[in-house]
This record gives sequence, C-alpha cells and structure tokens, in this order.
Amino acid sequence: MERKLLKLLFAGCVLSFPFLFRGSKMRENLLIFFSKGVIATLIDAYVVGTKRIEYPVRPFSKIFKTNIIYDMLFFPILSVIWVKISYNDKFSKILMKSLLFSVPMSLGQWFMEKNSRLFKWNKWSAFHTFASVNFTLFIIRGFVGLLKMLDKLKGKQNITEY
Repeated sequence: MERKLLKLLFAGCVLSFPFLFRGSKMRENLLIFFSKGVIATLIDAYVVGTKRIEYPVRPFSKIFKTNIIYDMLFFPILSVIWVKISYNDKFSKILMKSLLFSVPMSLGQWFMEKNSRLFKWNKWSAFHTFASVNFTLFIIRGFVGLLKMLDKLKGKQNITEY
C-alpha cells in the first residue's frame, strides 16, 4: 500500500509541473522550488539523523534515509502554490493562508503515521510538523519578498539610467 501511495504522490507532483512552472514568474517559481527542496532536505536530514523521524518505506532506501519525494518534490511544489496564492497579500493574510497548508499537512502526517509505514515518529509530533512547515513556508516567503524588493530596486535603476 505504501509504495502505491508514494507512486501516486510522485505522479501527482510530476503532473503539476506544467501548470506551476510557466508564465512570467517561471524563474521565481523555480527559485522557490529549488530553495524549498534544499531547505526541506537539510532539515529532514537533521531530523532523520537525530532519529526523531524514520521513513520505513521510501524510494531509494539504500541511498537516502529521508523520503526524497517529500523533500524534493511534494514540499517544494506546495511552497510554489502557497507563494502563488499569497503573493500580493499582507502579513495577516499570509499567516492565515499558511494555516491552510500547515494544519492539513500536520493532520495528514499524524493520520499516515498511525495508519501506514510511511513515517515513524520517535521524538516528533503533529506540532513539530506544524511548526516546521510554517517555519519553512515563511523562510521561502521571506526569500520571495527579498526577490520582489530587489526587482523593484532594479526597476528604479533602469528608470534613472535613461
């Protein structure tokens, strides 16, 4: 059952690519995607290395101790979607929209931990998932804010050059 769920998750991630990575913000979306992949992989490597979480069923289990589908596909894609829906929002709306991602993710992981072999929580809980998802979402959102600020500065420089 777990392998089928992972294949389904992988297929869903791959199918979402054409819809997420097109248009005028493609460069920004790719930066978000790869940045979140790096952050998620580093955090997950630490969490797995300290034996807080185990992934009994995972792809490439002889090579990786983490689940690379979560770290390098699923979480980065969710971050791209989250940034898209919160791109022009003020902080209060961003905070509320972060709950739309972190609460279901926490509950879903809690359910999967109890009913599958995809996760095994040793020193981890749904609260840890909630906190780590929000932490990484806001790191990525801050990164996007920095990119927007740099784009504005670049635009002002181009105006003054003429």
